[in-house]
Amino acid sequence: MQSERSPERVKGHKIAVIGGDGTGPEVVREGLKVLAAVSKISGFKYETIDYDLGGDRYLKSKELVPESVLKELSKVDAIFLGAIGHPDVKPGILEQGILLKLRFSLDQYINLRPVKLYNSNFCPLKDKKPEDIDFVVVRENSEGLYKGLGEFQKKGTKDEVAIQISHNTRKGVERCLRYAFEYTRKRNKDKKLTLCGKTNVLTFAWDLWQRTFNEVAGEYKDITTDYAHVDATTMWFVKNPEWFDVIVTDNMFGDIITDLGAMVQGGMGIAAGGNINPEGVSMFEPIGGSAPKYTGKNVINPLAAICAMGMMLENLGEEKSAKQVEDAVIKVVKTKLKSLAAGKMGYSTTEIGDLVVKNL
Repeated sequence: MQSERSPERVKGHKIAVIGGDGTGPEVVREGLKVLAAVSKISGFKYETIDYDLGGDRYLKSKELVPESVLKELSKVDAIFLGAIGHPDVKPGILEQGILLKLRFSLDQYINLRPVKLYNSNFCPLKDKKPEDIDFVVVRENSEGLYKGLGEFQKKGTKDEVAIQISHNTRKGVERCLRYAFEYTRKRNKDKKLTLCGKTNVLTFAWDLWQRTFNEVAGEYKDITTDYAHVDATTMWFVKNPEWFDVIVTDNMFGDIITDLGAMVQGGMGIAAGGNINPEGVSMFEPIGGSAPKYTGKNVINPLAAICAMGMMLENLGEEKSAKQVEDAVIKVVKTKLKSLAAGKMGYSTTEIGDLVVKNL
C-alpha cells in the first residue's frame, strides 16, 4: 500500500541504502543494479545515499544508529536494507539497536510479507502450484512482545522470575487492522482477511485484537473475515496454503509464521519484506539475514533483495516498474535456476542480478 505523496516530491526519489552485515552488501549491490536498469527503462529519477550501519561499525566505535543519522533517515523517501547480524556481536545488540530502533523511531508499524510461489519445483509441499501459494501476511510491527517491556525478579537465584510483557494498544492494533483491510481491498484477489491469534489462551491481548477486528470489519462489508489460531495457521500453511489471501497478526506470531511462509514459497532466497509507515518513511529488506558463512563468496541468492527493491518501487508509486521487476524475477526463477539455495543456483550472485536485468 503506497503512501500518498505530492506531485512535486516524486520528481526524484531519495533512497537511503544500508548494506549492513555479512552478505547484505552483496545482495544490495544486485538490487541497485536492477534499480538502475529499470529506472532507465521507465524514466524515473532517484538518488541513493549510503549509510554505514551494522556490526563492523559497532565493533569499531560502539555506535549503532547515531541521532544525526536517524534524523537524516526520517527525511528520505525510502530505505533499502541488506541485512543486520554479525557473528562477533552478541545476539540482540544489533537487532534491538539498529533494526528495532529504526522500526520504532520511524514508526514503521506494518511489516508486510508477500508469500508467493514462482516455481513449483522449488516448493517443499507436494502437488502445490503457484496459484495455490499467493498470500500476504500483515504483521503489526511496533508493539507486542517486541516492545521490550519486562523485568527480572531475584535474578541469578533459584527463585528467579523473568517477566516479558506483550504491550498492545487499541490505537496500535486498530491502525494495523485498518491497513490490513485496506490492503485486502486493494489486492482484490479473494478479498478475504484472516485474523491469526490465540484467543483461547492469551485472553487479554487477543481479546483486544478480536474485538477491534470485529468492530473494524463492520466498515468493510466487501471483505470476508476469518479467524485462525496461530498453531492451526502453521498447519494450514503446509496443508492448505490456498485457503489464505491476507493474514493479519501481532508482532510475535507474524515473525514466526512469515519464516514458514518463506519456506513454502521456496526459501529465504526469494523472501522479501517491507517495514511500512504508510504516512512516512518505509524500509525494505530481504528477510533471510546476513548469512555470514557465505560472505564474499558470490554465491548468495540476491533475488529476495531484488524483490524487496521491487516492493520499494511500488511503495514509491512506481507500480509499473515494480511489476517489471517481479516479472523478470519470475522468468529467471522459472527458466534459469537449478535451486533457490545459496551455492546451488547454477549461477553466481552477480550473474543472477545480470539475468534479472536482461529479462526486464
